[in-house]
Amino acid sequence: MSSNDVYAKQGFGAALEPVAPFGLLIIDLVNGFADPEVFGGGNIPQAIEKTQELLAIARKKNWPVAHTRIVFADDQSDNNIFSIKVPSMLTLLEDAEISHIVPELTPVAGELVVRKTVPSAFFGTSLAAWLTQRGVQTLVVAGAVTSGCVRASVVDAMQLGFRPLVVSDCVGDRAIDPHNANLFDMKQKYAYVATLEETKALLG
Repeated sequence: MSSNDVYAKQGFGAALEPVAPFGLLIIDLVNGFADPEVFGGGNIPQAIEKTQELLAIARKKNWPVAHTRIVFADDQSDNNIFSIKVPSMLTLLEDAEISHIVPELTPVAGELVVRKTVPSAFFGTSLAAWLTQRGVQTLVVAGAVTSGCVRASVVDAMQLGFRPLVVSDCVGDRAIDPHNANLFDMKQKYAYVATLEETKALLG
């Protein structure tokens, strides 16, 4: 029996149709995650390229748009369990070039930039309130990495009552196997998963 069959038999993977209004969340597409010598690799460059088109669509439709960055304090006063597990995260400082959003996705006026020190874009931030204030029901998700900050943010979005729509070719990971496994798992349990072309067709 295939994985799809097992999950279907147990009742996973039910439809979670997108419902307007929409918002866009772009997770951690910063210079360090674009660089395979730092935190990047895998299919992250392709995700950045596709996300440029997705961001243009969101701006044209006047969706609320939020970006995230991992940013630790210069004095390491906010060192936490995440940075103990991955000490190189402490290099992502406010003024460090590797922590800056890639130029192709530079935020514009009115777009929220969330600074975080853990995987989820929601934990300890104002993001949920910001999206709720703007009436968002379906949260379109792009970013990196699929198995880490993307997944954590999608799970929290679902728990907070948003409908996550993960755009599968606008999210990327430094390794393809975790990317694929986590897309499968999110589709079965937490989110609507679609390619950019499928998402564009959904939006009409």
